[in-house]
Amino acid sequence: MAVRPVLRLPEAVLTQVARRVDHIDEAARALGEDLSPACVGLAAPQIGVGVRAFVVDVRGHKKAGRCHGEFVLFNPEVIVADSPAIGREGCMSVPDLTGDVARATGVVLRGLTTGGEERILAVEGFEARAVLHELDHLDGKLFLDRVVGHDAVFRRKVYR
Repeated sequence: MAVRPVLRLPEAVLTQVARRVDHIDEAARALGEDLSPACVGLAAPQIGVGVRAFVVDVRGHKKAGRCHGEFVLFNPEVIVADSPAIGREGCMSVPDLTGDVARATGVVLRGLTTGGEERILAVEGFEARAVLHELDHLDGKLFLDRVVGHDAVFRRKVYR
């Protein structure tokens, strides 16, 4: 697995809409490997690749309930979304800030796996928030674009 640095604002690729993946080939599978998360999720634009792909894995996170383990999706799209709730988010591409963002509490989405098969997932709670956060990256948006108000952005706490 190649280790690619996570890009930070103001890198242009972070604010551009990612293009669809035409077919799942060896290059796409290699990208899927490169996306193995260092945290709960990572989108291809965050490592400088402007395609519609992300990985999510919320196992072991204190906010996670039921989850699907690690999954990579290409060309993901939301089929159904529940009503939103406000929660605090952070991002490796904006490491010094967090913010309050309204996101659906449950989502059904579909996408292609690294094997090229269609996968449909129903995610909820923290896993749904992570999926929607990564989907935003594919649309050139960051959590800062979705905060619930100008007073809903905070300096990230540093624990020592």
